[in-house]
Amino acid sequence: MQIGSKIKALRIKKGLTQEELGERTDLSKGYISQLERDLNSPSIETLFNLLEVLGCTPRDFFDDTQENEKIVFTKDDQTCFIDQDKKYEIEWLIPTSNEKEMEPVFITLQKDAEFKAFEPSLAETFIYVQNGRIRVVLGNDEYIASEGDAVYYEASSNHQIFNAHSGITKLLLVATQSYL
Repeated sequence: MQIGSKIKALRIKKGLTQEELGERTDLSKGYISQLERDLNSPSIETLFNLLEVLGCTPRDFFDDTQENEKIVFTKDDQTCFIDQDKKYEIEWLIPTSNEKEMEPVFITLQKDAEFKAFEPSLAETFIYVQNGRIRVVLGNDEYIASEGDAVYYEASSNHQIFNAHSGITKLLLVATQSYL
């Protein structure tokens, strides 16, 4: 296991310099540099102190399953749901996306379709209209987006998506919280 490279990755993810990490852990910048290059090994106490400052538990630090995490998802991995009444189809592109920071889905809206209505949340939503046109209702405001347009909003008010096209509309939607 490359302890040094994992410490460096956590430090960079946290946006800290070696000097800043050293100040927060009472270690010198030089010692941090040596640790990150695996030229020195920390004591258990020092390692746990570093992990605490870096916001990582020892369990997560030593868990190698993340390195074996699936990166490419094929069509066979996707799950599909069709709502006949509201005339839409939703495909979850990543099977475990509801456990992640982002949830990407592909939505097909039939003519006169309406995607389900959502209550306000802390989510942020990105939509790319692949073809057709949508009407996005955010609280009391309405927006139209056509093929090739992108939509981005914070879901802090009631919101819903409608097909505003005379045919089928297809879109990619990515939400930062699983609420789909």
